[in-house]
Formats: sequence, structure tokens, C-alpha cells
Amino acid sequence: MHYDQSWMGYGLVGGLEAGAISAVVALVLYWIVHAFGRRNGWTPLREITIAFLLSVLFTASGDLWDLLYFSYARMDSIEFLKVRLAQVHDPDNIGLRVFWELLGAFVGAALGWILRGGDWRRAFRGD
Repeated sequence: MHYDQSWMGYGLVGGLEAGAISAVVALVLYWIVHAFGRRNGWTPLREITIAFLLSVLFTASGDLWDLLYFSYARMDSIEFLKVRLAQVHDPDNIGLRVFWELLGAFVGAALGWILRGGDWRRAFRGD
């Protein structure tokens, strides 16, 4: 879903801002998912995954859709393409923004696990 991106910067700055928004949303969603998952016996990996996917759905799905749409949709007329591009904030750097949104969603969910007191040694051993 698209949120108001008119205040965001362009290029790398806009990508970092979008990634920071995704990270904050993923962090909050991780805490919500953890509260639900703890009662149901979920593993930390499942909680991180669900928080990541929900964060991508809420923050990056609009830009991800635009990226896929412009890559694969047939543009039959120049006028239609101009109208469609006018609806997108910073169409030149949409791939960069999607990358930072996905990375931010992962970092936010992982940071939620770390702040909750994630056990690094046990996670690296595979227990």
C-alpha cells in the first residue's frame, strides 16, 4: 500500500528514509507478534519472519508493485506511461527504495529479537 511519500527525499536519501520507516514498523510488529507467538509456542525465527512479511506488506508493497509493474507491464502509449510515472514518487530510484525497505524490514525484525534478549550463541548453534 502506498503511504504519503511526498515529504521524502530522492535517491539514496529517500531510500534510507523508506528503510528507516520499514525498520521501525518491523520492530513494533515484532513485539506484537512476539506477544502472540509466546503464548502459542512459536520459535524466534517464525516470529521474525512474520514480522518481516507484515512489515513488507505495510511499507514496501506499493513500491514493490510499482517496480514489478514497470518491469513487466506492456506500455501501449507514451501518454499512459507518463500518467503512470507521475503517480510514483521518485521513479528513477524505485529499485533502490525497495532494496532499503526490504533491508530495513529485516533489520527492524532482527533488532526486535535482539532487544527482547535473543540468545546469539544458541541461534548460531542451531538449537
